[in-house]
Amino acid sequence: MPEPIIKLKDIRRTYYMGSEVINALNSVSLEIFPNQYIAIMGPSGSGKSTLMNVLGCLDSPSSGHYYLNGVDVSGMGDADLAFTRNKEIGFVFQTFNLLPRASALDNVALPLVYAGMSKAARQKRASEVLASVGLGDRLDHKPNELSGGQRQRVAVARALVNSPSIILADEPTGNLDTKTSYEIMGLFERLHEAGNTIILVTHEEDIALYAETVVRLRDGDVETIQQNENRRKA
Repeated sequence: MPEPIIKLKDIRRTYYMGSEVINALNSVSLEIFPNQYIAIMGPSGSGKSTLMNVLGCLDSPSSGHYYLNGVDVSGMGDADLAFTRNKEIGFVFQTFNLLPRASALDNVALPLVYAGMSKAARQKRASEVLASVGLGDRLDHKPNELSGGQRQRVAVARALVNSPSIILADEPTGNLDTKTSYEIMGLFERLHEAGNTIILVTHEEDIALYAETVVRLRDGDVETIQQNENRRKA
């Protein structure tokens, strides 16, 4: 059995709003293995957004331990978290989060700026990744010149450009029509087949069916972990 790429042990996340204490996560323990495809689901207020932020090193737990590729990142400071995030995790968001005045090529190359890569090397790598998601002929297009599905493909390419060990997708089909949603899920299917570990946060049951495993949260706790017996294939 391989070592888990992610190991959460008794993760708690507590927020204080005036005198009110909000327990967003209650002692969550979870293991995710290399090349696993997981969907995280739960009703509003279940803790799935908080869990995604912890998994993505965007937030630190109040207590407990988070091991990412064997390294305990739960006590890291902001600078170390940012370095780890850029190196290990590729993000895909519902709202695409693209720079509106930058070309597809420059949007995808952006994480490589933080990695200290030369401009020529950045552009070469970004153009290769855009071609791999079917946008090799859209390098110079700005986001407003692309369809919603094409914009999400640019976002996926940006997530892939650093060759991260994990792709973390937050409601990646939330702003897309049904046909385009299935095309994007087909892209995730190919990424999974290529060896990527994929963590998908979604409230849509038909989208969760693409994952191998569904983790359901309720009131800050892991309620169930189920295998998808009849996975939907793109």
